[in-house]
Amino acid sequence: MAHQSELIEKDILAYLKSQEEKSLLRFITCGSVDDGKSTLIGRLLWDSKMVFEDQLAALEVDSKKVGTQGGAIDYALLLDGLQAEREQGITIDVAYRYFSTDRRKFIVADTPGHEQYTRNMVTGASTAQVAVILVDARKGLLTQTRRHSYLVSLVGIRHIVLAVNKMDLIDFDQQRFATILSDYRQFAAPLGFDSITAIPISALNGDNIIEASVNTPWYQGPTLMNYLETVQVEGENVEKPFRLPVQWVNRPNLDFRGFCGTIAAGTVRPGDEVRVASSGRTSRVARIVTMDGDLPEATAGQAVTLTLADEIDISRGDTLSVPDAPPLQTRFLEAHLVWLHDEQLHPGQSYLIKTACAVIPGRVTTLRHVVDVNTLEQKQAPTLRLNEIGVGLLELDRPAAFDPYRLNRATGNFIVIDRYTNATVAAGMVIAAAPEILQPQELVAGGIPAPTAASNAATRRIDLGSHFINGDEGNLVDLTEEPGQIEFAVSPAFLDALAQGNRVLFRLRSPEQLPPVALLAYEHSLQCTFSRAGDRVNLILFSGPAITVPLDGGADTGL
Repeated sequence: MAHQSELIEKDILAYLKSQEEKSLLRFITCGSVDDGKSTLIGRLLWDSKMVFEDQLAALEVDSKKVGTQGGAIDYALLLDGLQAEREQGITIDVAYRYFSTDRRKFIVADTPGHEQYTRNMVTGASTAQVAVILVDARKGLLTQTRRHSYLVSLVGIRHIVLAVNKMDLIDFDQQRFATILSDYRQFAAPLGFDSITAIPISALNGDNIIEASVNTPWYQGPTLMNYLETVQVEGENVEKPFRLPVQWVNRPNLDFRGFCGTIAAGTVRPGDEVRVASSGRTSRVARIVTMDGDLPEATAGQAVTLTLADEIDISRGDTLSVPDAPPLQTRFLEAHLVWLHDEQLHPGQSYLIKTACAVIPGRVTTLRHVVDVNTLEQKQAPTLRLNEIGVGLLELDRPAAFDPYRLNRATGNFIVIDRYTNATVAAGMVIAAAPEILQPQELVAGGIPAPTAASNAATRRIDLGSHFINGDEGNLVDLTEEPGQIEFAVSPAFLDALAQGNRVLFRLRSPEQLPPVALLAYEHSLQCTFSRAGDRVNLILFSGPAITVPLDGGADTGL
């Protein structure tokens, strides 16, 4: 099964050419502790003849010394190389291994199963195309199985292998396998996977890993290796709208200006019209330049240099796209955040937001909710802590180009960096553009129509206390059923809760209810985000630094 080829002896150049043209598949193994992730990859390497003689000798010695198989070969030791991993018999860090067969090349990431190493698992999954989720046939679905399934769906993996391991310990029970598959499909239904392929295996004994096992005559599907060699994942970005994040402007002399980067999506050809996301200006591609010469066409994944027919301003951090399907160009984002650092998130604190080709100061203005990844329940929380996942609103100091992560992983992701320690504190996945922050004084003076005379009801006074923060409704003031005029009385507890980073959603029946809410914000130096929901209005109040805008639109504020 290994990529043994007579071409190595007969024509080394032809052999190297064949290796170069093979497709590459990145996949991860994940699941709960002791489900057999490291053993499975070790078995793949062993059966693929990808273990070198010196590694084999060391493996035999280590198996007798620290192995868990009574002196027999412990395949997990090919992956678990840290001393702590071998002492505890668990995976702690992500281990990457490279191997190939006659049909395809592979990069596999062995990710840890413990909850406290969730950030390591997310790191390994961020570039993978397929996830092999292991389940112990004796235990069935566990909390970590569900957790990792949610995480791989979050980072955009759409192809799942449900590897039901240790089938030899239940005598290859077909009914047990069918029950686990049914339970998993029911759980994974809302996660949006494109395909779920279940395979009964024994990683230790090699059943259904490389060759079909005689112990599972009732199973007619592919072996694990056959699946990995044949699953179709290429071309997923080729059909998407063209994107090129500009990583460098190449200006070697007066006669050449090229814009360098790796194509994130789509296809480009000389003569195609492209648009600069930051300015909206358009031009046409004159050449596609590479080290090996000009190309007639370039597609997603290729690193190229484009020259344009017109002299337009393009800098590092800009994004070139097709004119009819541009990316989002915005300062305000709604995004999933995976917190990776021991120090918790501080809403309002300035961080560095690093995208595909730009680093921009920004902040998390609010945290909408935190996701309990074990139950997928959304909970209110003031911050994010290590390994927690939530949805937040971000504000950048200047606009940047993004795509929703579900549409393009390359242009829809970012990392959050602490400005003082330079530590990566979070990974982000863009959901959509968020409503822009509006000034309360603009809402008061912006020509909002006054309440109509048809409303003769007396003005209703609403007391805003801390129960609007901590009550069952969860940060909600619903005014959609209020027929007449309203005014607010604000308690210190309400303002203290906002000062601690909480936000309150005011759900309004119509724009006629905007003035009293905007006046409330203005009088207490609050800010707000504004969005429209049909004929209704949603307005979120929060405490934050003031953003002043000259009413006459004249002088530059320096923002």
